[in-house]
Amino acid sequence: MNRDLNLEKLKKTPLWDVIVIGGGATGLGTAVDATTRGFKTLLLEQADFAKGTSSRSTKLVHGGVRYLAQGDISMVLEALKERGLLRQNAPHLVRNQAFIIPTYEWWDGPFYTIGLKVYDMMSGKLGLGPSERVNTEAVTKAIPNLKKEGLNGGVIYYDGQFDDARLAISLAQTLEDNRGTALNYCRVTGILKDKMGFVDGVTILDTENNEVYDIRGKAVINATGVFADNIIQMDHPETKKTIVPSQGVHIILDKKFLQGDTAIMIPKTPDGRVLFAVPWHGKVVVGTTDTLMNEISLEPRALPEEIDFILNTAGEYLVYPPKRSDVRSVFAGLRPLAAPEEEGEKTKEISRSHKITISPTGLITITGGKWTTYRKMGEDAIEKAILIGGLEETPSVTDNMPIHGYVKSFDDKDPLHYYGSDRDKIKALVLKDQTMAEPLVEGFPYTKAEVVWAVREEMARTVEDFLARRSRFLLLDARKSMEAAPAVAKIIAEELGFRRRWQREQIEKYTTLAKGYILE
Repeated sequence: MNRDLNLEKLKKTPLWDVIVIGGGATGLGTAVDATTRGFKTLLLEQADFAKGTSSRSTKLVHGGVRYLAQGDISMVLEALKERGLLRQNAPHLVRNQAFIIPTYEWWDGPFYTIGLKVYDMMSGKLGLGPSERVNTEAVTKAIPNLKKEGLNGGVIYYDGQFDDARLAISLAQTLEDNRGTALNYCRVTGILKDKMGFVDGVTILDTENNEVYDIRGKAVINATGVFADNIIQMDHPETKKTIVPSQGVHIILDKKFLQGDTAIMIPKTPDGRVLFAVPWHGKVVVGTTDTLMNEISLEPRALPEEIDFILNTAGEYLVYPPKRSDVRSVFAGLRPLAAPEEEGEKTKEISRSHKITISPTGLITITGGKWTTYRKMGEDAIEKAILIGGLEETPSVTDNMPIHGYVKSFDDKDPLHYYGSDRDKIKALVLKDQTMAEPLVEGFPYTKAEVVWAVREEMARTVEDFLARRSRFLLLDARKSMEAAPAVAKIIAEELGFRRRWQREQIEKYTTLAKGYILE
């Protein structure tokens, strides 16, 4: 992916078939669906791909066990099908993860066993493995430091686990592989309309070069997540808010707090939420929360009570209760939930199903959903775009389409495995220059070669782009990631021709950002 070439393409294309606003899971899925149907497709992202919610998930590709408990059968069926397709289409990014629900009351075992057998049955041929009741010995062997007092066994089941930001980058590359065009750091500042008052394009600001462009398109899709209302109000300023942002917070702990390779799922916390502790990149992700928020931001911050909730709940189940000083990083994401129809409806009761609306002027907006169903959301949005834009009726092909980097067999202990087929190209950079193999920080797998690759092939433009999303250093250990900032800034500056002043500003900017991920 080359940003300069894509900007040239933007200037030379008088009319696009589909313009997608938003470079998160939904926007990328929508743009990939459009371009693989043969439509001339442009994706615009105000910051970096997956900068917002799409890089801050629980890292699960799942049907949603708790949605089954809530009776949302159709959503679980859809999500389980999509989980299987994603595992099939991106095996280098999605893996099979075993989960244990520990049981402390005698009736919990049969209750969860029956529920998860239904979950298995709904998965059909795309299932990842059968659930089963296991005894106390098996549970403690799988999760050695789970509290044993009162434990009477558990239920094991299987779901998917993935790297969200890496999948986002792979989807942006898939878009480009199929002649689509993606641009980060291009903010939509206005909606364009024809003489009849119908939406026929957008005004954008390239925030890197401070240049403004008017871009025309047959269909414009608003896939901006929690920012959807901002775009809707550009189209029609009087429109009421349609989005309720719900904050989900996660903490990262060292592997010693979980041990083993099995994840824990706590189905009922004191306030009715679900809590996960999942192995990820040699660490443990623990979360999440579900807190109604009034403000939206690209950098939401965890509230003290959310952190306390996670630490306290985890501490009730683990032999070594985690303390604030054990937290390597804390991150928050905002879910774009549809505004509740009933006053007082709790966020955890609002459906996670996606919703597509079309304004009287033809602006298509897609909200809700989750990473697991990103592909189906994109397919549904493009079906609407075909109608609105008068595009040729062409079927979607993404259900059986490999995602960029697809490889069937690989060593998942190799730190470069999630690059898939691009791994060999990164290795080739090292063969040309052995210094490229040097780690950015001792004890962490990220190398100089990966920074070069991220700039040349993955449109990384800033220190944060690399340390937060092309690699996951910021999320895995915020303090340590700051040590890598000078080396990353130097490499990016050399690749893009930026001066030393830019390097200093970037290091300062990144350090300020990373401090927000650290618990003092």
